[in-house]
Amino acid sequence: MDEQRVDGYATAMFEVARVEGSLDEVEDELFRFARTLEGNDQLRSVLTDDAVPAERRRGVVGDLLGDRASPVTANLVSLVVGAGRARELPAIIDRLVQRAAAEHDKVVAEVRSAVALDDDQRKRLAEALGRATGKSVEVKVVVDPSVLGGLVARVGDTVIDGTVRTRLDQLRETIR
Repeated sequence: MDEQRVDGYATAMFEVARVEGSLDEVEDELFRFARTLEGNDQLRSVLTDDAVPAERRRGVVGDLLGDRASPVTANLVSLVVGAGRARELPAIIDRLVQRAAAEHDKVVAEVRSAVALDDDQRKRLAEALGRATGKSVEVKVVVDPSVLGGLVARVGDTVIDGTVRTRLDQLRETIR
């Protein structure tokens, strides 16, 4: 993967969203799209297949995002997919998310949870992670049913695993 190209796309997408006045919304929608793309082999296969015409790939993006995302988000994803860069899209989006967080003097915490978190839970989690890391934190939640219960948070290279599965494994080791 060409880091300069990833940075270039991320910067361009960031600037478009900022100029359109919808950076926070677009950043959040792009983050969710990147996680969907990473978790769906069929979608990733269609969007990254050079044998599928660019127009068809853009059509898939339009069908998928349609009324679920802002026109700015849909257009940005369509642009990257149409340019044949869908493989790099998660990295591009992650770079954009980091840049948007840095714009607010924050770091991004990717949190995996079995259920969606409400605004109050996100706020309390951001505060707790901020105390744990010594940084101002912006929480991005990925709903992941494999978590079962609890949370896994990644802030940069730091991983905080508070899942039920991990607690049970620790308890099992203690009992042995």
